[in-house]
Amino acid sequence: MQNSTVLITGARAPVALHLARLLHAAGLRVVLADSPAHPIAAASTACAAYFRLPPARFAGHAYGEAVEALVRSEGIDLVIPTCEEIFYLSQVWRDRAMPARLFAPDMALLAQVHDKHAFMRLAESLGLAVPETALLQSRDDLRAVRGQSRELVFKPVWSRFASHVLLRPSPEKLDAIDPSPAIPWVAQRFVDGDEISAYAVAVKGDLKALGLYRSLYRAGKGAGICFELVADPVARDFIESFVAGTGWTGQISFDLTREQGGRILPLECNPRATSGLHFFRDPQRFAKAVLADGDEVMPDVEVPQTVRLAMWIYGFPVALRSQEIGRFNKAMREAGELLDWPGDPAPKRAQWRALAEIAGTALRQRISLQAASTRDIEWNGPLQD
Repeated sequence: MQNSTVLITGARAPVALHLARLLHAAGLRVVLADSPAHPIAAASTACAAYFRLPPARFAGHAYGEAVEALVRSEGIDLVIPTCEEIFYLSQVWRDRAMPARLFAPDMALLAQVHDKHAFMRLAESLGLAVPETALLQSRDDLRAVRGQSRELVFKPVWSRFASHVLLRPSPEKLDAIDPSPAIPWVAQRFVDGDEISAYAVAVKGDLKALGLYRSLYRAGKGAGICFELVADPVARDFIESFVAGTGWTGQISFDLTREQGGRILPLECNPRATSGLHFFRDPQRFAKAVLADGDEVMPDVEVPQTVRLAMWIYGFPVALRSQEIGRFNKAMREAGELLDWPGDPAPKRAQWRALAEIAGTALRQRISLQAASTRDIEWNGPLQD
């Protein structure tokens, strides 16, 4: 892959910046694309060029036209999605004769693992243990589980950041849910145990990179903003079995729970990059493993990782409410700033401009910062509005 040109999409995400830095340092030409005007990765010295795309969710045809034109004009060899634009790109590759390779499975498998019910059935078919999970597509389905609500977790089939999750709610709180075939939900048995997140890369079913981690602080109930590496051979076995059973090629992430007895159960799957990527900092080894079918690369960062700006926005209020300022200070002192990279200081400064752009969207749309950060690339199933 030396001297090849790679297009990384989802340039708004810290994982896109990190991936660009790894591949640039390994000798590849890296082009980035996304719909925001000022994503953090566009400021990086790793970025040979940044291209602004139409919003995939709201202008699908124009998005496909722009991606195809970009791939052809820049001589792109490989496209690596990092966020939920992966679903729209997969549709582009399905419907057009694209000259570059998309580092992702086909649309059918992507949709299957993103679906919180279908994912459980798929894992079960591979012989993996899963928590009991019921599909809710009507008020009648909801009534059937109402009496067990205190032992269940309710969440939309298509969602992210733990948005709209009801954790062991009272039966009365279920009145706010109106599941339908277009907007299905799941009712999943609450699994008590230690949460583990996983980021993995696989090629044709072979595991090439795996970072297991746990979040010390989150943005609300969702994405981790300060996290530390963990080791868990049972979790690794689950992921190896899943990627082998599906023949997975691309990035894939999981939310898992380790029960007290040691059993690992999956909660959901995200077929994209997540924060575990930040535990890999060796460009040559990472690129060789992922792009040149080399041996699996292991995480080489041992200290916890964080974005300090996000910690001040989300973590500090939590510390104040819980009266755990000491714990917050310890995390800020011990964690590495994941935006830092030798010789590449601009993205750390650029995060303020990127945040201002997201905040503007949040104000205009009257939604949260977190919702605004992905509004234009969310994929909510084949029947989404």
